[in-house]
Amino acid sequence: MTVKPPPPPGPYTPDLGIQYPARTDAHMIEIQGTPPVIDENYPYLDKSLFFRLMSTLSYLAMWTAAFVACHVRFALRIEGRRLLRKHRKLFKNGAMTVSNHVLFWDFVCVCQAVRYHRLHFPAWPGNLGGPQRNLIRWTGGIPIPEGIHAFKYFLQAFDELHLRKKWFHSFPEGSWWNYHQPIRPFKKGTFNLACRYNIPVIPLAFSYRPARGLYKLFKGKYPLITLRIGDPILPDSSLSHYDAAEKLREAAHRKMCELAGITNNPYPCKETKMGNGM
Repeated sequence: MTVKPPPPPGPYTPDLGIQYPARTDAHMIEIQGTPPVIDENYPYLDKSLFFRLMSTLSYLAMWTAAFVACHVRFALRIEGRRLLRKHRKLFKNGAMTVSNHVLFWDFVCVCQAVRYHRLHFPAWPGNLGGPQRNLIRWTGGIPIPEGIHAFKYFLQAFDELHLRKKWFHSFPEGSWWNYHQPIRPFKKGTFNLACRYNIPVIPLAFSYRPARGLYKLFKGKYPLITLRIGDPILPDSSLSHYDAAEKLREAAHRKMCELAGITNNPYPCKETKMGNGM
C-alpha cells in the first residue's frame, strides 16, 4: 500500500487580529479632509512645470531612500525579476502590472520590483483629501471619477500615457486591506484598460514570512514580505473586448493565487457585490 505524502503547507498567514469588512471591495480607511471635485474640469494629467518637478523628485526619493526603507522595514524579498528580462520585448508599448493591495507601502514595493519604471495608476478619490494627496498625484495617481461624462476625460489621460508607451499599475481588488492573505475578487476595469491598449498584464503577488531573529524582536507578530513576479499575460485578440477582459481577469486572479502560494482561495475572481473602484 502506497502512502501518499501529506499536502504541502499553505502560505504563512499572520494572525494580527484585524477585522476585515464583509464586502470585499470596502475601504478600511475613512476619507480624510475634503477630496477635490473629480469632474470633466479636473486636470487628470497635470503638465505644469511645478508638477513635473515634484513628480521627478518624488520618484528619485522613492528609488533611493524608500527602496532601502522597504528592505529594512519588511526584509523585502523580490522573486521572478528574470521574467521581466526574459519578456522585455513584450513591453515595448507599455505594460500593466497588477498586485494584491495589502500594505501601505505596496506601491513602492511594486516599483522596486519593476525597477526604474514610472507607474501611472487609477486612484481612489477619497485618498485625495488626506495628507498623502500630493504624493499620490506626484507618483502617478489619476483619480477615478464617478460620473460617466467625466470618465471620458479619465480615459483620455490614459490614452495619452499609452501613446507615450508608459507603464500602468492597478490594484484590481479595489481597496487596501492591511496584511490580508487570500486574493479578493477583481474589478474588471483594470483588464478593460489592458485590452483597450493591447498591453501585457504582469501579475505580482504579496505573501508573508514569519519574522525571525532581530526582526522578530522589533516587529513582533508582524510578518516579513515576499513579492513574486509572474509571466506576463497577453490579451486574447481573437475574442471580443468583453470576453478578452474577462479571460484576462480570470487568468490574472488564478496566477496571483499561485504566486502567493494559495491553493484553495475562498474568493472567486469576480466580485459578488458591486462597489466603487476601478
